[in-house]
Amino acid sequence: MTLAGEPALGYIAASGAFTVLFLGSAAVVDRARALPLIAAGLVVSAALGVLVAGNAVLVGIGVVLVAVASAAIAFGFRLGPPGPLFFVLVFGLSAHVVDSSAIAPLTYVAALAAGCVFSYLLALTPLLLPRSRAVTPRPLRDLLPGPALSPGSRVLVLRVAVVAVLGVLLGLVIDPTRTYWIVGSAVAVVGVAAARRAAFERGLHRMLGTVLGAGLYALLALLHPAGLWLALLLGALQFTIELVVVRHYALALVFITPLVLLLTGAATGDIGSMDVAGERIVDTLVGAALGAASGLLHPRAVAPST
Repeated sequence: MTLAGEPALGYIAASGAFTVLFLGSAAVVDRARALPLIAAGLVVSAALGVLVAGNAVLVGIGVVLVAVASAAIAFGFRLGPPGPLFFVLVFGLSAHVVDSSAIAPLTYVAALAAGCVFSYLLALTPLLLPRSRAVTPRPLRDLLPGPALSPGSRVLVLRVAVVAVLGVLLGLVIDPTRTYWIVGSAVAVVGVAAARRAAFERGLHRMLGTVLGAGLYALLALLHPAGLWLALLLGALQFTIELVVVRHYALALVFITPLVLLLTGAATGDIGSMDVAGERIVDTLVGAALGAASGLLHPRAVAPST
């Protein structure tokens, strides 16, 4: 799209690449049936975002509803990492970009949907190999078991609900247009750990990863990437995320954070602004601290009796 003279549409379509971050360890024949559901969820999140763009109150309410609903679905069907994070970010990103640019709402949703479709087709290319097609597909119910919320999953949904509400309230004080990033940072730190100690430890790791990612964005923004260089940079970040997101989610956040911030900045024309970079670091610190503190909602492990 940069070569075609419409880079803004390319940045929006690039958000569709989030589709393939899910179920990365599953066989391609299984992903072929599950990823369309992920893509549909991202498109719906984007559509809801553009519908409420420009109204800070509705955007705040939408962030909470999308966060809770996507968390219930992600944990209820054992979706795994990155969980509800990208549904929240796509909702907020869509509302922010449409409100801050001249892109029409329908054009925005169409571009993102096209990106989801392209990413999905690219994810299926291994099926060109006979050995990939020879794999027996698993029933979708085994791939995404549910809906059922275990006690630990219910606490995770509660944590997401709490950080979403508090994040939106804090965002209304800090800057209503940035509530989605505060909540997104908090949801990223919540992760999928359903035990108090693990939630706290992993929460600290993810908090550090998210903050380091915001710092990496500030460094990259100093380079004022644009055009094909920006496209290559986004591709490099996405490639790195693919390699580590399942095995080491905290490390993936070091690259997820600047990827989303670069996409937001490129689409709204704010890329390279140190003021914006500073704001995002503040938002990340607030959200990550909320997410880590919410680990206290998990009950303490009961010591075995002697």
